[in-house]
Amino acid sequence: MSYDENQHSPRPRRTRGTLTVVIAALVPSALAGWLVWLAMSGPDDSEPQKVLPLPSGQTTAGKPGPDASDTPSPTPPTTSAPAPTPSAPPKGGAAGPLAGKVVVVDPGHNPGNFKHTSEINKLVDIGTNRKECDTTGTSTNDGYTEAAFTRDVSQRLRTLLEKQGATVEFTHDNDRAFGPCVDERARIGNKAKADAVVSVHADGSAAGNRGFHVILPALVSAGGADTTAIVGPSRDLGERIAGKFVRATGSAPSNYVGDGTALDVRKDLGGLNLSTVPKVFIECGNMRDAQDAALLTSSGWRQKAAQGIADGIGSYLTR
Repeated sequence: MSYDENQHSPRPRRTRGTLTVVIAALVPSALAGWLVWLAMSGPDDSEPQKVLPLPSGQTTAGKPGPDASDTPSPTPPTTSAPAPTPSAPPKGGAAGPLAGKVVVVDPGHNPGNFKHTSEINKLVDIGTNRKECDTTGTSTNDGYTEAAFTRDVSQRLRTLLEKQGATVEFTHDNDRAFGPCVDERARIGNKAKADAVVSVHADGSAAGNRGFHVILPALVSAGGADTTAIVGPSRDLGERIAGKFVRATGSAPSNYVGDGTALDVRKDLGGLNLSTVPKVFIECGNMRDAQDAALLTSSGWRQKAAQGIADGIGSYLTR
C-alpha cells in the first residue's frame, strides 16, 4: 500500500541510513528478524501462545449419579416442569480465549475499484486534509492484485479468530461494487466498538525492497480526527502483531520502512486518523519484488500470514 491512502504508487523508498549496527546484524535472515521482535515485543512473545483453540469436542465430565436400582422411582408430577432456558452462546459462536471480544478486519481495497474510478476518486475528509475515497491498490508483475490478496488473508484471519471465540466483522466482504471509502471504514470499526481493528494490505514499492511492516496511527487532533486515546493501545497491538508475524511467517521486517523495526507511524491515512478504537495497518510484503511476490502468491504462506496476525491480535486481547 505505499501510496497516499491505500494506493501505493510503485515508487522506490530509500532505506534510511540510521540503522544501527545491531539491527543491521540482526535483520539479514528471518531468524534474525525473529530475534529482533523477541527482544522488542517484551515477555509476551516468549510466552506460550495464548490463542490456541480448545480441543475439538472437549467437554466437562459430570459425576455419575446413584445406581438406578438403589433409588425408588419418583412419582410423576401432575404438570410438566418448564424446559430450562438454554444459555446464550458466546460471541463468535464458540468458547475460547477471545470469547466476547469484537475484532473488525478491513481488507484493503476492493476488486471492483478498477471499474469505479470516478467514485473512488471522490475526496473525503480525513481530519488533517482531504483524500481519495479509496484506491485500486497495487499488484504483482504477473497481475495478482492486492485486493485479491487482502480478501484471501482476511477470510483466513476471520476463521482463525472465530475459532478462538471472537466476533469478527468485515468492512466489506464481496458485498459492495467498490469501496468502502476510507472514512466509512473507520466508522465501521468505531460503530462496532471493536476491541481491535486490523487493515490488511500489501505494498507496491520498488524491486529489492522486501519485508513487512505495520503502520501505526500518529498523534493527530485536527478537524474530525483525534487519535489521542488510541495511539498507545494501537502501538501495543502493532508491536504484538509484528512479533507474531515474524514467528509465523519467517519474514523479516521491512528493509526500506521503519529502520528495521517493522513499525511505521503515519498521520496521512484516514482509516487511522478517524478511528476511535485501537487500529493498525499491516503491509504483509512488497508485491513488486519478485521474492516477496512469490510468498504473497502462495496459499500456504498466506495461511501463515493470517496465523501471525491472529496470534498478534490474540496476544493483545488476552494481555
